[in-house]
Amino acid sequence: MSELTPEDESAEVQETNARFYRALEARDLEAMEALWLHADYVRCVHPGWCLLTGWEPVRQSWEAIFKDTRELRFTLSDIVVRISADVAWVTGTENILTQSQGNISVTAVLVTNVFERRGTRWRMVLHHASHILTGEVESSA
Repeated sequence: MSELTPEDESAEVQETNARFYRALEARDLEAMEALWLHADYVRCVHPGWCLLTGWEPVRQSWEAIFKDTRELRFTLSDIVVRISADVAWVTGTENILTQSQGNISVTAVLVTNVFERRGTRWRMVLHHASHILTGEVESSA
């Protein structure tokens, strides 16, 4: 069995990341479950939410989001993939169009998705999406 080139590994991580967003857009809990590592140490932060720790709270969050949202569309920008041994992370910006309870909104959030290699597959262990703050950062004098 030949080793993957760095380009092949990066392509695998990018495809796993793309499957995550396809599961989100389809509101497909089964597909989402297949992407995540089911471990106590996985973490998730949705924009405006507190930290969720462990697979079951993370799973419940996706179930709630899928139940309450009629449409989700993602366009990703500024994507950077990094791999170190059996850990990979993807950073960038999610440009999101949502329809929920009759309201349509468009927003951009910063995202970090972290994956851990398990055998030949990458599994998500962290999704952290945070609102982009606007304005100047005040320095303390």
